[in-house]
Amino acid sequence: MLGFCPLASGSKGNCTYLGTPEAKILIDAGLSGRAIKEKLAQIHVSLDDIDAIVVTHEHHDHIQGLKTLAFRYNIPVFSNSETAKGIIDYLGECPKFKIFSTGEPFQFKDLLFHPFSIPHDTFDPVAFTVETQGLKLGFCTDLGFVTSLVQHKLKDCHYLLLEANHNRELVMNSRRPPPLKQRILGKNGHISNEESAELLRTVAHSGLKRVYLAHLSAECNTHALALQTISETLAKYGIDLELTIAHQDQVSLPTTF
Repeated sequence: MLGFCPLASGSKGNCTYLGTPEAKILIDAGLSGRAIKEKLAQIHVSLDDIDAIVVTHEHHDHIQGLKTLAFRYNIPVFSNSETAKGIIDYLGECPKFKIFSTGEPFQFKDLLFHPFSIPHDTFDPVAFTVETQGLKLGFCTDLGFVTSLVQHKLKDCHYLLLEANHNRELVMNSRRPPPLKQRILGKNGHISNEESAELLRTVAHSGLKRVYLAHLSAECNTHALALQTISETLAKYGIDLELTIAHQDQVSLPTTF
C-alpha cells in the first residue's frame, strides 16, 4: 500500500503504517508483534516488508511490539538517544538503532523526517513531519500543550494525525485517581478536543486534505464528541476540514497517494 494508515491509536497501543515507492515503515510499535502483523495484513502489507520503525517516545503504548519486530524480524529502530536509552531499559537488550537528533532532519530512502520536540512526560519525546512525493505529513500526539514550535512545524501539512485526547469535564468527573487526572491535564500530559481544535484553526489551509483525530481516551472522550467539538469550533472561523477518527481497536480509514 502506498500511503499511510493508523493501525491503532490510543492508550492501549499506537502504530501507524507509512508506505512509499521506496520505503515501508511503522511510526511506533505499541501493539504486540502478532497484532501488528494481523493489522498490516488487513491493508495488504507484509510485516516482512517493513524497512524501519520510527519511535516517538518510550512509553509502553508506543514500543510494546519492538522486541518481536526488532529481533525476530531484524527491523532497525530509529529514535533519538534518550528514547533509545528508555527502549533498552524496557527491552533489556539493544535493538539495531539508527539514532537521530531532535530538531535535525534525517533522510530514509524517499522519506525526509523532521523530528521536533513536544511536551510530554518522557525524556525527549518528539513529533514528526515527513516529506515525500511532494507531500508533507504531520504526526503529532502525546503532548501536554501546544507550543509555538508545534504550530510552526505543522503548518502546510497535506495530511495530519493529531491528538484529540479528552474532554476536560469528562476527565474531572471520571473515577480516575487525582494524580492521573493531574497528569492528563498537565503540561506534560495530553491535549483536549478544544486544544486540538485551536491548533487546527492556526494550521488549516486549503491544501490540508485530511485530519485524523488520534489518541482518543476511551473513558474521557467519544468519537462523536471529538468530531462535534472540533468541527463546530472550526466552523466559527469558516474552516471546513475532512476529519476522521484514528481508531484504537480497528484499522482506520487508509489514505492513499
